[in-house]
Amino acid sequence: MQNEKVTDFTQGSIPRHLVAFALPMLLGNLLQALYNTVDSIWVGRFLGANALASVSVGFPVIFALIAMVNGITMATTILVSQYFGAQQHKELVKTITNSLILLTALGLVISVIGVVFRRPLLLMINTPEEILDMAMTYLGIFMSGLVGMFLYNAASAILRGLGDSRTPLRFLAYATVLNIILDPIFIFGLGPIPAMGVGGAALATIIAQGISAVLALRYLYIQSGLLHYHPGLLRLDWNLTLLTFRIGLPAGIQQVLVSLSAVVVNSIVNSFGATVIAGFGAGSRLDQFAFMPSMSMGMAVSALVGQNLGAGKPERVSETVKWGAILASSITVIVSIVAIVRPRILMVLFTQDEAVLVEGSRYLRYVALSYIPMALMFTIGGVIRGAGDTVATMYLTLGSLWIVRVPLARYLSSLPQLGVAGVWLAMALGTCIGFVFHLLYYRSGRWKEKVVVQKAAEGS
Repeated sequence: MQNEKVTDFTQGSIPRHLVAFALPMLLGNLLQALYNTVDSIWVGRFLGANALASVSVGFPVIFALIAMVNGITMATTILVSQYFGAQQHKELVKTITNSLILLTALGLVISVIGVVFRRPLLLMINTPEEILDMAMTYLGIFMSGLVGMFLYNAASAILRGLGDSRTPLRFLAYATVLNIILDPIFIFGLGPIPAMGVGGAALATIIAQGISAVLALRYLYIQSGLLHYHPGLLRLDWNLTLLTFRIGLPAGIQQVLVSLSAVVVNSIVNSFGATVIAGFGAGSRLDQFAFMPSMSMGMAVSALVGQNLGAGKPERVSETVKWGAILASSITVIVSIVAIVRPRILMVLFTQDEAVLVEGSRYLRYVALSYIPMALMFTIGGVIRGAGDTVATMYLTLGSLWIVRVPLARYLSSLPQLGVAGVWLAMALGTCIGFVFHLLYYRSGRWKEKVVVQKAAEGS
């Protein structure tokens, strides 16, 4: 294999592998979150609270529409890591090509759905009338560029399965810088380019995402030696597609459950008006950054577990869990303290509106209480997904979100003494209970029976 950045996780120091793999992942996730955060900063600071709300309100709809495809990218990482660990090169190449074709087709379909049905989708989540037109503009432009997002995520998932988390970071950095440059140009206009407002923020984002996809695919084709042009490879392998869906569909359903719960929670929040929506939107952007260390560690854990289980080395998995939990929680505790003690200094990045600052700060103080349980849940979930047991994580998510978070959010927000703060409390409690669910399942050991690919014997 030509790519010297590919890493064999089946030998060597586990904490060193975790840090070396997770650090570029963390930087990449931070840059990915910066896409939408930069949009929110420009819009909130210069176009006002209603414009910020119009950008924020569409994100649960976006996440709901793309959630199933995120499961396919997750399945790609699982299969690539296990085929790589098992040294099955032919199946590895087929998996890579098949995933890219599949995600291109899905991107086109979901783009059409998102653009055509954006108005009824926004009305379904109680979007206030005063921000509906702006929200439709942002959502329509953003959804039209999904193919670029999907292809970049697919290429990144492939490289992560191979142990290379540095290359996607480089391309994402280029795209993020471009997004930062393009945002003010398209939002406010420059020369022959008209001022597009919130639509300009969406256009800058999809252009940057498209460029990152082109760079990532070019790398796979020229440098990795794993993406080949051959007529026989340019069609879907239905057996492999079914295997991908068997692994990815539960993970996708899990993402849908997360997204739909966010849609329901947002519809509750939206009933409290544009100011609360803006505060929630800004706080949610900051949540992304708080979750990034633990999300990155969880993905690193999945890659290590996938390769070691594929190579028939389950004894390295428990050490991976231990170090993943230590590293993820030690970073997250610092973020939690800042969000609880001084949330206002974070919120002023987005707005100077006093009412929005107050509500956003209150949101962070509640939700930050669950950051450490979230970090530990990501680590344990990474082990279960790395084994290919995506059905279990689907049910665990179903329990924490739809049995705990959503009903609690509806009930607690109806109490006069809590109001919208009941939603924030429900979100924190749902995460803590979700961690307990994950921990109990991990200790049961049933996930060990779900490995998809494994060497027949040592030395084979």
